[in-house]
Amino acid sequence: MAGSFAVIALATVGYVAMAHGERSEASAGAGRESGGGGRPSASATGRVEADGAPSRRPAGRSAASPSASPTGSASSGTGSRAKDIPAAGPGTFTAAAGGGGRIGKGAKVLRYAVSVEDGLELSAAETAEEVDRILADPRGWTADGISSFQRVSSGATDFEVKVATPGTVDQICGEYGLDTGGEVNCSVGSQVMVNLKRWLLATPFYVQDIPQYRALIVNHEVGHFLGHGHQTCPGPGRPAPAMMQQIKGLHGCVINAWPYDADGKAITGPPVP
Repeated sequence: MAGSFAVIALATVGYVAMAHGERSEASAGAGRESGGGGRPSASATGRVEADGAPSRRPAGRSAASPSASPTGSASSGTGSRAKDIPAAGPGTFTAAAGGGGRIGKGAKVLRYAVSVEDGLELSAAETAEEVDRILADPRGWTADGISSFQRVSSGATDFEVKVATPGTVDQICGEYGLDTGGEVNCSVGSQVMVNLKRWLLATPFYVQDIPQYRALIVNHEVGHFLGHGHQTCPGPGRPAPAMMQQIKGLHGCVINAWPYDADGKAITGPPVP
C-alpha cells in the first residue's frame, strides 16, 4: 500500500463503544430486525448494523460499530495514529479491479465489491484481497452450506464493502438517520461502511490481532445481511460468537471472529432480544 503511518500504542481508556462490525438492533425501512432465518430485504431507507449501541437520529433506525487495528504498514491497516487519519475525503470511491471465482457451494451466489475512498493511502486491491480471504475462510459463512460469494468490480452487486474517512461514513450513514459520530461503522442498505479509523486502529480486545478484528467486522456485517441477529456469550471461556457485539464486552467469552469453528460447527450463543 502506498504510504505509511506511524506506529501507535492504543489507549484503551475512554473508547467510544458505538461500533460496527456488529449490527445494531434495528433495520431501517423494509429491512427487518436481526434475528434469524432469511436475508433482510434492503430498501431505499436501508438496513443498518452495528457493533455497539451508537447514537441515533430521530429520522431513522440504524446502528454502528467500531473496528480497529494495531501496528504495521498502511496497506495492512496497522501502524496508524488517529491524528494521522484524514477526517474527511471527497466521498467518491474506487472499486478494486478484477474479481474472483465463486467462493463456497451455496446455491445463492452473492456478488460483492470492495471499494476505498479516493485519496486515501490505502490500497483498494489489498483491501479487497483481505475481504476475499475472510469470506473464503472455511470458518466463514460458506460453512453454512447455503451461502456463496463472488467479488466483482462492475455490474450489479448484492452488497459493497466501502472503507472511508470518518466524515464520509458520517455523511452516508447519516442519510439513513444514523449518527456515527466520526468514530464507528455502519451498514445501510447494501453498503457496509467501514470507518477508516476502525480499520486502522484496534479495539482494546483486538489491539494485538488486527486481521482477526477485521474478520469480525466482515463476518458480523455479512452475517446480518444473511439474516442473523445479535447473540451473546454462551458461557465463560467459550469463544464469543461472531454475531456478538464484542465491542461492548466479552462477558466471560474469549475473542473470536468466525461464525464456525475448524470442524464446521457453528459458534453461537443465546439470542439478544
